Amino acid sequence: MGRRKSVCCGCSALEVTLAVLFVIMTAVCVTLVAMMFTWKTDKEFQEPPYLIGVGRADCTGPPAEIPLMGYANPQQTAAGIHTRLYSRAFIIDDGRRRVLFVTADVGMISQRLRLEVLQALQVKYGDLYRQDNVVLSGTHTHCGPAGYFQYTLFMITSKGYIKSSIQPLVNGIVKSIDRAHANMKPGRIYRSRGELGDSSLNRSPHSYLNNPEDERHRYKQNTDKQVTVLKFTDLDGDGIGMLSWFAVHAVSMNYTNRMVSSDNMGYASYLMEQDKNPGELPGQGGFVAGFSSSNLGDVSPNTKGPHCVNTGLPCDYLNSSCPVGGTKQCKAFGPGEDMFDSTRIIGHNIYRKAKELYGSAVEEVTGFLHFAHQWVNMTDVTVQINSTHTATTCKPALGHSFAAGTTDGGGDLNFTQGAVEGDPFWDGIRDALVGEPSNQTQACHHPKPILFSTGEMNWPLPWHPQIVDVQIIVIGSVAVAAVPGEMTTMSGRRLREAVRQELQSDGAFRDLEVVIAGLSNIYTHYITTYEEYQVQRYEGASTIYGPHTLSAYLQKYRGLARAIAQDRVTELPVGPQPPFFQNNLFSLLAAASIDGKPENSSFGDVLDQVLPVYRQGDVVSVTFVAGNPRHSGDIRDKTFVTVEIYDNRTNTWEVVYTDASWETRFHWLKGSNRQSNSTVEWHIPLAASSGSYRIRHFGHYKQLRNLKPVITPYEGVSNVFKVAASFYYQ
Repeated sequence: MGRRKSVCCGCSALEVTLAVLFVIMTAVCVTLVAMMFTWKTDKEFQEPPYLIGVGRADCTGPPAEIPLMGYANPQQTAAGIHTRLYSRAFIIDDGRRRVLFVTADVGMISQRLRLEVLQALQVKYGDLYRQDNVVLSGTHTHCGPAGYFQYTLFMITSKGYIKSSIQPLVNGIVKSIDRAHANMKPGRIYRSRGELGDSSLNRSPHSYLNNPEDERHRYKQNTDKQVTVLKFTDLDGDGIGMLSWFAVHAVSMNYTNRMVSSDNMGYASYLMEQDKNPGELPGQGGFVAGFSSSNLGDVSPNTKGPHCVNTGLPCDYLNSSCPVGGTKQCKAFGPGEDMFDSTRIIGHNIYRKAKELYGSAVEEVTGFLHFAHQWVNMTDVTVQINSTHTATTCKPALGHSFAAGTTDGGGDLNFTQGAVEGDPFWDGIRDALVGEPSNQTQACHHPKPILFSTGEMNWPLPWHPQIVDVQIIVIGSVAVAAVPGEMTTMSGRRLREAVRQELQSDGAFRDLEVVIAGLSNIYTHYITTYEEYQVQRYEGASTIYGPHTLSAYLQKYRGLARAIAQDRVTELPVGPQPPFFQNNLFSLLAAASIDGKPENSSFGDVLDQVLPVYRQGDVVSVTFVAGNPRHSGDIRDKTFVTVEIYDNRTNTWEVVYTDASWETRFHWLKGSNRQSNSTVEWHIPLAASSGSYRIRHFGHYKQLRNLKPVITPYEGVSNVFKVAASFYYQ
C-alpha cells in the first residue's frame, strides 16, 4: 500500500494549499473590517457639507449719455460698451444660518442701492435675506453708469438720481441672488492664499511713510500683495464657483474712456469664467467667478507710476504735480501700450494667480457660519485715544486735496495733494456758494483745510450719509469684514489684525483668515490711518469723518467680532436705521430726444462697410445709422452686437461674440441734427477660426407719429467677410 507524498514537514500539498488559503482569507477579512471601521470613522468625523448656491446676472445699465461713476468727470458720459457688467452672488448655509455675499461690477455699493435690493429680497423671500446676513460689495470699476445715489454730493456729479440707471443694478443683483438661491446644493469650500507682484503700486507713498516705523517694518511692501481664494465645489469635487479678494483700484481704464467697462477685475472674472465654462458665450455657463475689492484705497494698477505727460519726467513726490500744468499734467500709467492693454495685463495677472490658487486649494473651510451687523452714526463716535483721553468723529467734510484728484485721475483746477492750508480764493467762492464751515467742524477735522463741509449742507437732501453699515460674516475659518469705503493698505492691515484678535480671543476660532471686502453696503469715500490723515493727500482729504475715522471703525468692528466670539450677537444694538428718501430726489438727465437719420437711409444701414478679407490679429470695423441706445430700455441679457461665423455643415450663422466679449467694442457717436452712428469693432483673436463672418447691430430708435413718441426696433448687418491666415486664399 503506497504512502502519501510529503512536501514539507510531513504536510501534504493539499494541506499546504488549504493553509495558505486560510491565511489569505484571514488577511482579506481583517483588511475589510479595518476599511469598514476607517470608512465609518471618517463618515462620523468628516465635517458636514455646506449648502452652496452661486449665480450670475447681467446688471448693465444704459450705455449712453449717463455719467460714468468714479472719476467725477462731467465730460465722461457713457457712449458704448467695452464689456458688460455682472452681479455675482454666493450663498452659503450650514443648516443653522445662511450668509449671502454679492460682488457686482459697479463703482461702489450706495446706501440707496443696498436698501432697494433689500426691499426686493424682503418681498421675494421674507426674512431669509436681511441687512445682517447680506453683504453687497462693488469691484470699484470707474466705468459703470452712475445715478444710483440718494445723497446730494453724488447726485450733483451723477446728473441726479436716475431710475433707468439704478433699476438694472437692483434687478441684476436680485436676479443673481435668485439664481444662486435656485441652484443651492451640498458642497464644500476650500481656501488658498498667495502673493501677486507687478500688478499694484502705492500711489501715496509719502502718506504711507508717515505711519510708525516699527509698524511699517512688519511688512515687506507698502501695498498688500496677497490674493485670497475660496473654491466652491459640489460633493463630487467638481468646481461650481470661486471668490477672490485682491487690493487694487479698478482704474486701468482711465477717465478718457467713455465705454461701459468692468475694468481689470471684471476682466479677471471674464477669463476665469470663460476658462471654466468652455464653449459658452460671456455671462453664460454654471461656473461663477467673483473677484472682489479689498483695502485698495492707496493702491493703483498703474505700475509705471506717475509722470508729467508734457515732459516725461517724474511728478513731484510730495504733491504729485508738475512744474508746468500742475496736477492735471501728472498722470500714472499702466504696464500696457494703452488703457485697454493695461486692463488686459493687470486683469490677466489677477486671473492667472487666482487660477493657480484655485487649482491648489486643498485646505477645507469647515465650521459654523456667523454674522453681525450694526448701523452706526459715524458723525458722533467717541473713541479712546489712550488711558486718559478720548476723541470723537466729525460731521462729514472734504478737504482741499479732494479736488486735486489722484495720479490715476487728477482734477482740472489748481488744487494739489498734500494741502494743509486753505486757499483764500477757493474758500471765498465756497463761502459765497454753500457757506463757511463752522468752527467746531474745522477744529474737528484739523489739519484738514475744509473745502466742502458736507455734514452741514442739507439742501435739497443731506450731502453725505451719517448712518453707516458695519458688518462681519464668518464662514468657518474665513472672516469677511464688509467695509463701507476705501481703506488704505495700512488701515486694512490694522482692521484685519483687530478682527482676528477679537475672534480668536476666546479660542473659538483658530487658523483664521480675515479678508476685507471693500466698497460694501454704503459708500463713505476713504479711510486712512490717523498718521496718513495728517499728510492730507487725496485719501486723507477724502476721509470724511475726520482724523479718528479708522479708530472709530476699529472700535466698532472689534465689537462685532467680540460678539461673534462670545456668541452674544443678539445683544448688539441694531443702531439707527438709515434714511430712504422719497422726496427731493432730483434728476438732471434730460429725456433722450427723437432720433434723426440721413436722407434716403434707414436705421441699421451701413455707412462704413467692412473689407472683404482680414487676417487674425486685424481689427474689423463697421459703422451703422443708429438710434440712441437709451431707447433700448432694459438691455440686460441682450446685446447691441453679434459677430457670427457661417457654418457650412448646417448652412446657418452661429454667434461667436457679443458686446459682452472682450474682443468687441461698441461705440456710439451722437452727431448733429439728432443723428447718431454706432461703430462696431471686432479685434480678431489670433486663435480665431478661418471662415466667413458677418457683424450684426441691434438697437431702437424713437420718432414722432401723430405727435406721440414711438420706439421701434431695428437691426443692421455688414457684408460677409473672410478671416484667413493669408490674404491669398481660394
